[in-house]
Amino acid sequence: MIRWLTEPVPRGRIAAFRTLVYLFVAADLVIFTPWVRTRVDVPGELYQPLLIGRLLPLPTPTPGLVAVVFWALLALALLAATGRAPRLLGWTVFALYFQWMIVAMSYGKVDHDRFALLVALAALPTAGRARHGDPTRSEAGGWALRVTQIAVICTYFLAAWAKLRFGGPDWATGSVLARAIIRRGTDLADLIAQVPYLLIVAQFGILAFELLSPLVFLLPERWRHATIGFFYSFHVVTIATITISFAPHLVAMTSFLPLEKLRPLDRLRRLRRRDPPNPVDHTAGQAVTTPVDDVRATPLPQS
Repeated sequence: MIRWLTEPVPRGRIAAFRTLVYLFVAADLVIFTPWVRTRVDVPGELYQPLLIGRLLPLPTPTPGLVAVVFWALLALALLAATGRAPRLLGWTVFALYFQWMIVAMSYGKVDHDRFALLVALAALPTAGRARHGDPTRSEAGGWALRVTQIAVICTYFLAAWAKLRFGGPDWATGSVLARAIIRRGTDLADLIAQVPYLLIVAQFGILAFELLSPLVFLLPERWRHATIGFFYSFHVVTIATITISFAPHLVAMTSFLPLEKLRPLDRLRRLRRRDPPNPVDHTAGQAVTTPVDDVRATPLPQS
């Protein structure tokens, strides 16, 4: 079991995953969750901290506190994406983002698509230093990726468990997707909803997919990557029909992929270093001939 949890992976994969995760944290602040800053505009009595927020305990958010967390997290996440001071910056980014999420989720709705990302942020500082393109294998890096992968799969499996726990078997035969389409469906979803029984079949398929998701760990690497591709396609359909993105989860799921093979900066440098091809002089090496007039001797007139 320990050997499986710490299966070595290339350090280049850790470096790529680290850069991707920290860049997403910065993007999350300004694209996906800027609304967290507005939470402090409501009365403090509405703040109902999650269990972890009550155990620590954390203070009720104020405009000053949220502003400090926002700007510090934005700057440090961008700095951490460079790979510098992986432990110091990593733990700091995790603590700040954890606080950011507690503020976000302590006013009612709790999103489960951020669980795997939080696990990744907690595990990455333990992986140590890693450089892009480094093929050296690391057990610490393997552990960081493995626990992130487990969190990704737990998100699916526990989602199915919650469906059965609170909805029972009726979840699969009910009108869950129909209600979602009515609330936030797209034109594509409206077309799909017209097909008889298709939504019911889809609900059974979602339950089966989530319950069977742990089997991905038993597959050979090639088939595991194909299965992860199917997972991504599921979320593409979800975005296209009911506009739910699961962006943090999708970032964490890249822990299954050989990210060390994707090196866009190196490819860009190679393209810049390529010299433009020299023009070919097609006349080189050929004899240059000067046209000679075809002068014919003209006989002189006879006297």
